[in-house]
Amino acid sequence: MKFTPAGDIGAVRRLLSATSRDGRQMRVLAVSRTFDVAPGELWDVLTTPDRIRVWLGPTSGEFRVGGRFDIEGNASGEILACDKPRLIEVTWEYGGDISWVDATLIQIGDGTDLTIAHTAEVPPEFWDQFGAGATGIGWEMALLGIAEHLAAPDAPQLDPADPDLVGPFKEFMAASSAAWADAEIAAGGDPDQARAAAARTLAFYTGSDSP
Repeated sequence: MKFTPAGDIGAVRRLLSATSRDGRQMRVLAVSRTFDVAPGELWDVLTTPDRIRVWLGPTSGEFRVGGRFDIEGNASGEILACDKPRLIEVTWEYGGDISWVDATLIQIGDGTDLTIAHTAEVPPEFWDQFGAGATGIGWEMALLGIAEHLAAPDAPQLDPADPDLVGPFKEFMAASSAAWADAEIAAGGDPDQARAAAARTLAFYTGSDSP
């Protein structure tokens, strides 16, 4: 199934903020998108392993509060809260680091607004090098996968290596990277640094040798 990068990029709202946790300063990156389904249907997409596989990756574990999950080739973590169909809170453990991810669902008319907020302690040197897009692009791709799965539930997971999708995926990631640079600037970041970091992140995601 093909997607339209401009439409998907335009459907996402991005927000950067700061908070503290256990006395440490944290960055909060949030992505939001409204889907034309009821909260119960979107909740099922977010919590059913066979459906998670399509938009995020093969996932196993104990799907209950206190249980642990593992996303193949990605993160693992503990389920901290599960308030159906409104809130999921988990730890996000990757590469020896622990951060926190919350998914909040709010019914809006016949649809549901989903916000995924990722709270992490980001080393300043990493932020300066790659900026918000290092995390933001990945979560936007997850929202894209959810949208495509809802549009065609029986279709396989989008494959960035599919020759028909290579171009659209690169366009999507370029637009997402630029949008996260804009979000950084709106949050008070230096424009030149934000755009340079976005170029480096895009080069990483697309496999380019240079920005």
